[in-house]
Order: sequence, then structure tokens, then C-alpha cells
Amino acid sequence: MKELDSSYLDALIETGDNLISGEVHIEDGKPSTSARHNLEHFYEETNIKQLNAEVVRQALQLAILNASQQDHIQANHQMTPDTIGMLFAYLLQELLADTKTLTVLDPAVGTGNLLTTIMNDIHQNHKETKISGIGIDNDDSMLAMADINSRLQNLDVDLFHQDALDQLVFNSADVAVSDLPVGYYPIDVRVKKYQTHSTEGHSYVHHLLIEQAMNHVVASGFGLFLVPTNIFQTDQAANLLNYCKNNIYLQGFLNLPKDLFTNASLQKSILIVQNYGTQAKQASKVLLGDFPSFKNQKEMKKFLDEIKQWHRQNF
Repeated sequence: MKELDSSYLDALIETGDNLISGEVHIEDGKPSTSARHNLEHFYEETNIKQLNAEVVRQALQLAILNASQQDHIQANHQMTPDTIGMLFAYLLQELLADTKTLTVLDPAVGTGNLLTTIMNDIHQNHKETKISGIGIDNDDSMLAMADINSRLQNLDVDLFHQDALDQLVFNSADVAVSDLPVGYYPIDVRVKKYQTHSTEGHSYVHHLLIEQAMNHVVASGFGLFLVPTNIFQTDQAANLLNYCKNNIYLQGFLNLPKDLFTNASLQKSILIVQNYGTQAKQASKVLLGDFPSFKNQKEMKKFLDEIKQWHRQNF
């Protein structure tokens, strides 16, 4: 960071590229010769290929957290915590128990922490499952970090630098996951064809991304999204509910523990939806509930067992 006179995040991206290429990139005489020799010494001592993917992901996560603090990264670019990623992975493995190949789409991939957490967890528990990822982001720094994240972990991930609400150019994914950015989408003309768009003023970007993601998931495929707990209580909720009613099955809505959030207005929930298809039907009882505190292992195990029971009864 000091040598390149850059942000912490840009220095981290440069470091990741150096580790992948195996050499120190020099541009306009930077970094200096002495700094280059020091870096080469560190890289020689760091044999990333001997580390498993999850260790690499955790190390990168710590570095990205440091970047968030030093660079004051905006809220929508903050990383999804591991505990939430592991809950997503648990739910997916419960819903897709017999899957042998799985492609996971994240339309707001950011640094790739949520996507790679899920991929690593599924691979660890289902080594026979061939898993790949698709990530989209319009922020080039975030996407560069996601690229480093996936490559240093040797994960099969295709990344696309674009507006996720514009036309997408890949084949359908089996499932969509995302910690959705929350707020208004500024380009009204681009989203007029979306069922979730607002008839007055800007539309909520998290509503639009749910629709776009599920449009690119296979028939009967699931979507798991981290959303504001009040998503169905806002002035644009009617459009989202109408979309859900006519296009997908709303299978579950699970509130995360209140003690994860500094105030109630910031609380998030996990929305579980499923595309129509021959292998899909509306659950006789929508999965609703509140996760207990992650500190309470006994209550958490009980709640996860209830999710298993719900899945057995409905699928």
C-alpha cells in the first residue's frame, strides 16, 4: 500500500495477482527494488498450494476486513459474515441432498466470500458433488477480489463485470444465492420490463435482483437471498408479492438473530423461493421462524432439526 501509494484494497488485489503469477508486478518503477526483494522473500515462504481452500478463504477474509476498516468501504460492499454463509450452505444441502452437479449463481458477488463459503462447505460435505459458481458485479475492485478469492482457492467460478440487471450472457444456474444490496436502482428505463419495478420513482434494487436471478435459474431451482426483514412491509412490497404469487413459490422466510444487528431496522432474513417446474410445488406449510442466537448451540441444533423435519414433510 505504501509502495504503490494506493488504497489497502488495491494493494491487496496486487498482492493476490502476484501470488497467482508467482512474481512481483513492477509498473513505473513501483514497488522499489528493495521492496520487491522483500515481497519475493515472503512469497517464497508462502506455499499457498499446500493450504486447503477454506484456510485460504479465511486468510483473505481477514485481509478484506482490514481493507474495509482502512478504506472505509461502503455498507453495500461489506462482506457477508461466515455464519450466514454456512447457514446458506446448510439450507442448500438440505434442499438439494441428491444433487451430483451444482452451479451456484450470485448476482451481487462482491468479493466472493459468500459464494466461496458455500462452495467450500458443500465440497467438504459432499465430495462427490461437482460444484461451480457464477458471479456478477459492476464494481471492478470487488470483482478483482472475487477473482483472486476463487483462483487462490482453486474453485471453478466464472465472473462477469457488468450491471446484473442488464442482459446476462450465461446458461442457467441450478440455484441462486446472494446477500442483496439494498436501495434504489437509478436507471428506470432499464427495468421497465421487470415485474418488480416501481410504477412511480426508482425501484428497489433488491426486488429487481431477486426477479433477475430467478429468471436465470433452472425450472424447479431454488433461490436463497439475504434481504431486509421488512421486505414485505414497504411501499413497494405489493409488486414483489405479486411477482412471487405469479412466478415462483415462496417456500421460506427465516429471521436472523436480533443480536447480530446494531438496531432492529437493520435486521436481515433469509428468503427461500423456488421456480415453477415439474419437480416443484408449494410447500404445504411455508417455513417461517426466528433463528436463535448463534451463541446458543442447543437451541440452534433444535432449530436446524426443525428445518430438516420441514424439508422431509414438504419435499
